[in-house]
Amino acid sequence: MAYEHTNASRWVGIGVLPGLALSVGVTLVAIAAQWLEERSLGYAYVDGLVVAILVGTVVHTIAGLHPRYVDGVKFASKTVLEVAIVLLGGTISAATLASSGPWLPLCVAGVVALSLATSYAIARGLGLSDRLATLVACGNSICGNSAIMATAPVIGASGDEVAASIGFTAALGIGVVLALPLIIPLLALSQWQYGVVAGLSVYAVPQVLAATAPIGPVSAQIGTLVKLIRVMMLGPVVLLAGLRRGLGGQKLPPLGVLVPWFIVGFIAMMIARSTGVLPEVLLSPLRSASSVLTIVSMAALGLSVNLRSLLTPGGRVLAAGALSIAWLVVLATVAAMVLPHA
Repeated sequence: MAYEHTNASRWVGIGVLPGLALSVGVTLVAIAAQWLEERSLGYAYVDGLVVAILVGTVVHTIAGLHPRYVDGVKFASKTVLEVAIVLLGGTISAATLASSGPWLPLCVAGVVALSLATSYAIARGLGLSDRLATLVACGNSICGNSAIMATAPVIGASGDEVAASIGFTAALGIGVVLALPLIIPLLALSQWQYGVVAGLSVYAVPQVLAATAPIGPVSAQIGTLVKLIRVMMLGPVVLLAGLRRGLGGQKLPPLGVLVPWFIVGFIAMMIARSTGVLPEVLLSPLRSASSVLTIVSMAALGLSVNLRSLLTPGGRVLAAGALSIAWLVVLATVAAMVLPHA
């Protein structure tokens, strides 16, 4: 028995089970809460995705997260979410992108470029170093932690600079997800327009899904699509950041970092959907599977957050991040309101 136990413990992936099970448990609580809302109130005023984030956050903040759960929570918040994104690609036809012609990707590129310049200027104006300002600008304008981690090596950023810049994404990211839907009635945005705003302004892909899925399927689809176009700008931006500093002997991140596998999978599934390779009968199961996996990843996202540690980044870094994200939301809203769409 001892020999069998030793071999079992070495099985690849066995360490993710406790954290994955915890994430699934929080997911079941969230789904049950949404069901109770619908039964008692006739409508889910707080969507299961948001409940999952909030419950997970409360659990971590009050009870902490035991080390045995960490690997599984990371797996659920990253890999499970990436699978959900790939499946979501199978529910989106290329006609969704084509309906805006070339304007949507051009608009995304323009907003990212303007946000990069403005965020850098704000950070420098608040007294942050060149490297820290660059990390804040990249994290704010593209995809949060992923952009920060990809940019840091090519500009020679220190560990403290990386930690401080990642801290502002943790402190502001969840707040943006919860507050952003408030602009819908304020500006009378359609689902399509709100999806564009969320895709252009929310930091991470899972957070885009958390911000858009409760609003409706159109918001979730266009929001994810816009966000993935935005993420694909990470490669060129990191390259330019490295060239600006002469790379300093540093190597660029591998292609798998600059172009994540789930983006390739999302595009492949969208092509399969658009060409008829994926039959209509699979669309509903794909949507359901993507939705459930997304809630699991949201639960894990919440379990990764400790409210007591959100204020640990320096005040100037948080101020730079807050001002930058506010400006980005303004840019995204203007873009959503002027973009043509079907």
